[in-house]
Amino acid sequence: SRLKIAGQAVHPILVMFPLGLFAMAVIFDVADLAGGPSLLGTLAYWNIVAGLLAGMLATLAGAIDLAFVRRADAKRMGVLRVLLNMGVLIVFAVILMVRVGNPDRAAGGGLFLLEVLALGLTGFGAWFGGELANGRVPAFARAAVGNRGY
Repeated sequence: SRLKIAGQAVHPILVMFPLGLFAMAVIFDVADLAGGPSLLGTLAYWNIVAGLLAGMLATLAGAIDLAFVRRADAKRMGVLRVLLNMGVLIVFAVILMVRVGNPDRAAGGGLFLLEVLALGLTGFGAWFGGELANGRVPAFARAAVGNRGY
């Protein structure tokens, strides 16, 4: 990682914020759909807003790190990771736009299922980024970028 503060890589630290915020949004929506006060839907909405902002900062830090990668095969893996993370942010942005139309910002059943799917993709993206950081590249990723002998 090239982007550091006090000797610590910034990107891994920033990734944890959207993960936690999106997870809390799902938890608040579970409580709201289970019959809790309508405030829980509003809290979930604002967690998604904060998660999107934190996710954009984490994606920017990841893109800066990716710009300094020299090896072409490692750069392709990094681009795959960035695209996965951007896809998750786009799904949560769509969820947010749909929720804006509801006065109490609550999610219905279908929107909640999409939110759970997006949270699963977020977890997968975090796992995938950790695998790349540890020097292990899953076989599906090698196949996706056309490099079988990584």
